[in-house]
Amino acid sequence: MTNVHSNPNPKNPKYDLEERTIKFSKNIINFIRDIPENILTRSIINQLIRSGTSIGANYHEADEASSKKDFINKISIAKKETKEIKYWLQIISHTYPACINQARILWKEAQEFNLIFAKIIHNSKKKK
Repeated sequence: MTNVHSNPNPKNPKYDLEERTIKFSKNIINFIRDIPENILTRSIINQLIRSGTSIGANYHEADEASSKKDFINKISIAKKETKEIKYWLQIISHTYPACINQARILWKEAQEFNLIFAKIIHNSKKKK
């Protein structure tokens, strides 16, 4: 099932969700590289990498969905991961305050994904 929501405006890469989710995953990886690993940050880093890269992975899987139900399920998982990454960004900001500014930028992008995915789910459920 091809995702028609990928790029409503081909001249504006901000709307290319495939590319945007890949960029987000890369930004999460780069963000994590700057966090010192210790007993407090180790498990948080693992959660950040898992949820942060899962958003894009599930969005890309939705693009190949075998049915409308499968598509909505994958987008719903991506949406849930946006909530999780926002949580872990708040926790790492508390644990390692030096990263708070970059964490805020990533949090805002995750929030935008959450709103976009909510709209995709809503619109997909409306269509017959």
